[in-house]
Amino acid sequence: MDLAEIEALIEAEIDGAEATVSRPRSPDENHEDAHFAAVVVAPAFEGKTLVQQHQMVYDALGERMTTDIHAMEIKTYTPEEYEERGAA
Repeated sequence: MDLAEIEALIEAEIDGAEATVSRPRSPDENHEDAHFAAVVVAPAFEGKTLVQQHQMVYDALGERMTTDIHAMEIKTYTPEEYEERGAA
């Protein structure tokens, strides 16, 4: 699965989201494209618990989590949290 495709799925499903997806480790022969990491910044995360935020990302990816994506590291932030952490 293409990184840009995963970003587009997340951004299409979560209002105002900006997603950056990468491959956090070297590909292996069996799951070359299956391990991903996502940083998602969205105002829609405001007032949500971390679990709820991550569930929103999993929901945005839907069936892809069982067919195309073997593992997904997720970091979620509201825009304010992202700016405060100096990650912007």
